Amino acid sequence: MHTFEQTDGFWSDSYRGHRIATLSHGSGWLVYLDHVLQHNKLFATAEAAATWLRQQVDVTAPRRT
Repeated sequence: MHTFEQTDGFWSDSYRGHRIATLSHGSGWLVYLDHVLQHNKLFATAEAAATWLRQQVDVTAPRRT
């Protein structure tokens, strides 16, 4: 089950057991994976940032057979 929290300029969720979050900062959205800032990543929208975060979890998650 996913949890969801949102305030102006901040969005967070739980995805496949990982905490993902975005924070509006200046001209874009920063991304956090498991409470760790992902350096050199800045997105135009919160939705783009959330999509990238979910893709990172999917890439690093072990595949089930």
